[in-house]
Amino acid sequence: MKVTNIHKRIINQPKQEVGKLFETLATENDKVWPTENWHPMKFKDGFKVGSTGGHGPIGYSINNIYKNEFIEFKFVKPKGYKGIHKFELIKLTDNSTEIKHTIEVDLNGFDFLGWAIIVKYLHDALLEDCFDKVENQFGGNKKTTWSTWTKILRRLFE
Repeated sequence: MKVTNIHKRIINQPKQEVGKLFETLATENDKVWPTENWHPMKFKDGFKVGSTGGHGPIGYSINNIYKNEFIEFKFVKPKGYKGIHKFELIKLTDNSTEIKHTIEVDLNGFDFLGWAIIVKYLHDALLEDCFDKVENQFGGNKKTTWSTWTKILRRLFE
């Protein structure tokens, strides 16, 4: 079964400034990934094309990086996840940028069930926290509220 999951947020900053934050992804000074509440994103050979890593139980390799444009990852685990996820930076105006995260994955029946009941909720909360962190780098104070189901899942699985 094909799953497509998209998150978007408009950041009122030039694309180049938002892009600078994404250069810190998976580093000790990560200004994008919400390590305050989630497993950090790590890669064995650093943040470069071909490097493998992930966050928590989710594994992927870096397929492509195009500075200030997009970063694409290919899932390597769970084994039933066949597809990609990516971040994109899209210039809207000179002073506004859309950040977009997309998952496009084919899942077998068991993995689809796990996605539908568990993973989707945790993933959605993580991405909104990620976008909050980016927005807050520019003086915001955004904090997305997790759903009750997400809070229960975090207690069970974190």
